[in-house]
Amino acid sequence: MNHWNARFQTEDYVYGKEPNVFLKEFQHKLNVSGNALAIAEGEGRNAVYLAEQGMNVTAWDYAESGLQKTNKLAKERDVAVSTKLVDLNEANWSEAKWDEIVCIFGHFPTELRKKTLQGVKEALKPGGYFLTEVYSHYQIPYQSGGPQELDFLYKPEEFLKDFADWRIVHFFMGEVVRHEGEKHNGLSHVIQFVGQKPKDQQN
Repeated sequence: MNHWNARFQTEDYVYGKEPNVFLKEFQHKLNVSGNALAIAEGEGRNAVYLAEQGMNVTAWDYAESGLQKTNKLAKERDVAVSTKLVDLNEANWSEAKWDEIVCIFGHFPTELRKKTLQGVKEALKPGGYFLTEVYSHYQIPYQSGGPQELDFLYKPEEFLKDFADWRIVHFFMGEVVRHEGEKHNGLSHVIQFVGQKPKDQQN
Protein backbone atom coordinates (compact mmCIF):
# COMPACT_ATOMS: atom_id res chain seq x y z
CA MET A 1 0.00 0.00 0.00
CA ASN A 2 1.41 3.40 -0.94
CA HIS A 3 1.79 6.23 1.54
CA TRP A 4 -1.14 8.27 0.24
CA ASN A 5 -3.50 5.33 0.06
CA ALA A 6 -2.83 4.72 3.75
CA ARG A 7 -3.17 8.41 4.66
CA PHE A 8 -6.59 8.80 3.06
CA GLN A 9 -8.09 5.75 4.80
CA THR A 10 -9.83 7.87 7.42
CA GLU A 11 -13.39 9.03 7.83
CA ASP A 12 -12.29 12.65 7.97
CA TYR A 13 -11.03 14.48 4.91
CA VAL A 14 -7.33 15.10 5.57
CA TYR A 15 -7.31 18.37 3.57
CA GLY A 16 -10.95 19.24 4.17
CA LYS A 17 -13.90 19.28 1.79
CA GLU A 18 -13.66 22.89 0.65
CA PRO A 19 -11.71 23.87 -2.49
CA ASN A 20 -8.37 25.58 -2.40
CA VAL A 21 -9.03 29.33 -2.06
CA PHE A 22 -6.68 30.25 -4.91
CA LEU A 23 -8.49 27.87 -7.26
CA LYS A 24 -11.84 29.28 -6.19
CA GLU A 25 -10.71 32.86 -6.76
CA PHE A 26 -9.30 32.28 -10.23
CA GLN A 27 -11.99 29.92 -11.44
CA HIS A 28 -14.41 32.82 -11.23
CA LYS A 29 -12.00 35.14 -13.04
CA LEU A 30 -11.23 32.71 -15.85
CA ASN A 31 -14.85 31.70 -16.40
CA VAL A 32 -13.60 28.59 -18.22
CA SER A 33 -15.93 25.78 -19.25
CA GLY A 34 -15.61 22.34 -20.81
CA ASN A 35 -13.39 19.45 -19.74
CA ALA A 36 -11.22 19.75 -16.63
CA LEU A 37 -8.53 17.42 -15.30
CA ALA A 38 -7.44 17.57 -11.65
CA ILE A 39 -4.13 15.73 -11.15
CA ALA A 40 -2.80 14.37 -7.86
CA GLU A 41 -6.27 15.26 -6.65
CA GLY A 42 -6.27 13.42 -3.33
CA GLU A 43 -9.73 13.30 -1.76
CA GLY A 44 -11.49 15.32 -4.44
CA ARG A 45 -12.26 18.70 -2.90
CA ASN A 46 -11.07 20.66 -5.95
CA ALA A 47 -12.50 18.29 -8.56
CA VAL A 48 -15.90 18.40 -6.91
CA TYR A 49 -15.77 22.20 -6.80
CA LEU A 50 -15.00 22.34 -10.54
CA ALA A 51 -17.93 20.02 -11.19
CA GLU A 52 -20.14 22.35 -9.15
CA GLN A 53 -19.09 25.12 -11.56
CA GLY A 54 -20.48 23.11 -14.46
CA MET A 55 -17.30 21.53 -15.79
CA ASN A 56 -16.92 17.93 -16.94
CA VAL A 57 -14.28 16.81 -14.45
CA THR A 58 -11.84 13.92 -14.31
CA ALA A 59 -9.75 13.37 -11.18
CA TRP A 60 -6.44 11.49 -11.26
CA ASP A 61 -4.77 10.10 -8.18
CA TYR A 62 -2.78 6.99 -7.34
CA ALA A 63 -4.48 6.43 -3.99
CA GLU A 64 -7.58 4.29 -4.37
CA SER A 65 -8.82 5.47 -0.96
CA GLY A 66 -8.60 9.10 -2.13
CA LEU A 67 -10.64 8.37 -5.24
CA GLN A 68 -13.26 6.60 -3.14
CA LYS A 69 -13.59 9.72 -1.00
CA THR A 70 -13.78 11.83 -4.17
CA ASN A 71 -16.76 9.78 -5.34
CA LYS A 72 -18.34 10.03 -1.89
CA LEU A 73 -17.95 13.83 -1.82
CA ALA A 74 -19.29 14.17 -5.37
CA LYS A 75 -22.38 12.18 -4.40
CA GLU A 76 -22.78 14.31 -1.28
CA ARG A 77 -22.65 17.48 -3.41
CA ASP A 78 -24.87 15.97 -6.15
CA VAL A 79 -22.32 16.31 -8.97
CA ALA A 80 -20.47 13.86 -11.22
CA VAL A 81 -16.69 13.39 -11.23
CA SER A 82 -14.90 10.72 -13.24
CA THR A 83 -12.14 9.17 -11.13
CA LYS A 84 -9.11 7.32 -12.50
CA LEU A 85 -6.33 5.54 -10.64
CA VAL A 86 -3.24 7.02 -12.29
CA ASP A 87 0.43 6.84 -11.39
CA LEU A 88 1.91 9.95 -12.99
CA ASN A 89 5.07 7.99 -13.75
CA GLU A 90 2.98 6.04 -16.24
CA ALA A 91 0.40 8.66 -17.22
CA ASN A 92 -0.82 8.76 -20.80
CA TRP A 93 -1.11 12.41 -21.68
CA SER A 94 -3.55 12.56 -24.58
CA GLU A 95 -2.78 15.60 -26.67
CA ALA A 96 -5.12 18.59 -26.68
CA LYS A 97 -7.91 16.98 -24.66
CA TRP A 98 -8.53 19.36 -21.75
CA ASP A 99 -9.84 22.93 -21.44
CA GLU A 100 -8.32 23.22 -17.96
CA ILE A 101 -5.80 21.27 -15.91
CA VAL A 102 -5.51 21.87 -12.17
CA CYS A 103 -2.76 20.79 -9.78
CA ILE A 104 -3.22 21.86 -6.17
CA PHE A 105 -0.31 20.93 -3.88
CA GLY A 106 0.76 18.07 -6.13
CA HIS A 107 4.37 17.37 -5.21
CA PHE A 108 6.68 14.96 -7.00
CA PRO A 109 10.43 14.32 -7.38
CA THR A 110 12.20 16.59 -9.88
CA GLU A 111 12.23 14.21 -12.85
CA LEU A 112 8.57 13.29 -12.47
CA ARG A 113 7.71 16.96 -12.00
CA LYS A 114 9.40 17.82 -15.32
CA LYS A 115 7.60 14.98 -17.06
CA THR A 116 4.27 16.02 -15.57
CA LEU A 117 4.60 19.68 -16.53
CA GLN A 118 5.49 18.64 -20.09
CA GLY A 119 2.44 16.39 -20.09
CA VAL A 120 0.26 19.31 -19.01
CA LYS A 121 1.59 21.37 -21.93
CA GLU A 122 0.71 18.64 -24.40
CA ALA A 123 -2.66 17.68 -22.96
CA LEU A 124 -4.28 21.12 -22.86
CA LYS A 125 -6.28 22.28 -25.83
CA PRO A 126 -5.04 25.46 -27.52
CA GLY A 127 -6.53 28.30 -25.48
CA GLY A 128 -6.80 26.07 -22.39
CA TYR A 129 -5.59 26.96 -18.90
CA PHE A 130 -3.22 25.40 -16.39
CA LEU A 131 -3.80 26.49 -12.78
CA THR A 132 -1.64 25.44 -9.86
CA GLU A 133 -0.76 26.36 -6.29
CA VAL A 134 2.17 24.47 -4.77
CA TYR A 135 4.71 24.86 -2.01
CA SER A 136 7.94 26.61 -3.00
CA HIS A 137 11.46 25.52 -2.10
CA TYR A 138 11.32 28.02 0.78
CA GLN A 139 8.47 26.16 2.52
CA ILE A 140 10.30 23.73 4.81
CA PRO A 141 11.04 26.13 7.73
CA TYR A 142 7.39 27.21 7.82
CA GLN A 143 6.27 23.82 9.16
CA SER A 144 2.73 24.43 7.93
CA GLY A 145 2.43 21.55 5.48
CA GLY A 146 3.94 19.94 2.44
CA PRO A 147 6.97 17.73 1.81
CA GLN A 148 10.04 18.04 3.99
CA GLU A 149 12.36 17.22 1.08
CA LEU A 150 13.65 19.95 -1.23
CA ASP A 151 13.47 17.65 -4.24
CA PHE A 152 9.67 17.67 -3.97
CA LEU A 153 9.31 21.47 -3.80
CA TYR A 154 9.01 23.91 -6.70
CA LYS A 155 11.20 26.73 -7.95
CA PRO A 156 9.76 29.68 -9.88
CA GLU A 157 11.82 29.04 -13.01
CA GLU A 158 10.05 25.72 -13.49
CA PHE A 159 6.99 27.71 -14.53
CA LEU A 160 8.58 30.84 -15.96
CA LYS A 161 10.92 28.88 -18.26
CA ASP A 162 8.78 25.87 -19.09
CA PHE A 163 5.78 28.03 -19.94
CA ALA A 164 7.67 31.00 -21.41
CA ASP A 165 5.77 30.68 -24.69
CA TRP A 166 2.39 30.80 -22.95
CA ARG A 167 0.33 33.78 -21.84
CA ILE A 168 0.98 34.07 -18.12
CA VAL A 169 -2.28 35.18 -16.57
CA HIS A 170 -1.01 35.13 -12.99
CA PHE A 171 2.27 34.38 -11.26
CA PHE A 172 3.05 34.78 -7.58
CA MET A 173 5.64 33.48 -5.17
CA GLY A 174 5.46 34.40 -1.51
CA GLU A 175 3.62 33.99 1.76
CA VAL A 176 -0.04 33.07 2.13
CA VAL A 177 -2.10 31.67 5.00
CA ARG A 178 -3.78 28.34 4.34
CA HIS A 179 -6.18 26.35 6.51
CA GLU A 180 -7.02 23.18 4.61
CA GLY A 181 -7.91 20.28 6.86
CA GLU A 182 -5.36 19.03 9.37
CA LYS A 183 -2.29 18.99 7.10
CA HIS A 184 -2.17 22.51 5.61
CA ASN A 185 -2.32 25.02 8.43
CA GLY A 186 -0.83 28.45 8.85
CA LEU A 187 1.61 30.77 7.13
CA SER A 188 3.04 29.09 4.03
CA HIS A 189 5.39 29.87 1.14
CA VAL A 190 3.79 29.05 -2.19
CA ILE A 191 4.02 29.47 -5.92
CA GLN A 192 0.84 30.24 -7.84
CA PHE A 193 0.68 30.00 -11.60
CA VAL A 194 -2.08 30.41 -14.15
CA GLY A 195 -1.10 30.08 -17.78
CA GLN A 196 -3.01 29.93 -21.04
CA LYS A 197 -1.79 27.77 -23.91
CA PRO A 198 -1.51 29.82 -27.11
CA LYS A 199 -4.60 29.36 -29.28
CA ASP A 200 -2.46 28.55 -32.31
CA GLN A 201 -0.21 26.05 -30.51
CA GLN A 202 -0.95 22.40 -31.19
CA ASN A 203 1.41 20.73 -28.66
